[in-house]
Amino acid sequence: MKKSTPNLLIALVLIAIPFGYAAFIYSSLPATIPIHFNYKGEADGFGGKDSIFLGPGILGAVSLFTFFLLSNIKNFDPKRVKEEDDGMFKKFAILMVAFLSLLSLIITISANSPAINVTKLLLPAIGLFLAFIGWMMPKLHQNYFAGFKLPWTLENVDNWNETHKVAGKVWLYGGIFQAITALILPSKWGFICFMIAVVVMVIIPTVFSYRMYKRGNTIQ
Repeated sequence: MKKSTPNLLIALVLIAIPFGYAAFIYSSLPATIPIHFNYKGEADGFGGKDSIFLGPGILGAVSLFTFFLLSNIKNFDPKRVKEEDDGMFKKFAILMVAFLSLLSLIITISANSPAINVTKLLLPAIGLFLAFIGWMMPKLHQNYFAGFKLPWTLENVDNWNETHKVAGKVWLYGGIFQAITALILPSKWGFICFMIAVVVMVIIPTVFSYRMYKRGNTIQ
């Protein structure tokens, strides 16, 4: 058995969970179900009951593509990730599949229970996932597929390392902030805080990286 086989089996099981739930509730669904929600978590798009498989189908395909990409990243990344990075990317591949399957399950549950505010489930889950990515960022070595892939970070290893130290802290605390505000604030304000945090989480590391580049990639 190849080393990648157990991970692939785990990924397939995770992808199958939302499909299994959708099949389980299919017979009890009304003829029309919600398939789209606005930022307040209110249903604003509807489709036939067969649409219950749409979310798991799309996110399942994205999950498989992401899994194979991250699991084989060392084979086509020009920077040839290090051995420890390869192991981390393989674990991250499973985590990505688990996260996307969770989103798919939340969407499927919301389609079956319109009274549930999907925003209150999705945004905290995404926030915590971004916080986890922040925790991982300082461990990333230079590569072309994950992290802040700016001209200055890819050109200079010190710029890459320092930028990802800063980005790691910003994303860790930013993701926690997103999860908390999405849970405790009304949906509208939770969504606004979430989007503001996204902008901040992108701008701060980018500005830091550029300023370090302009200083000749020296660390103050």
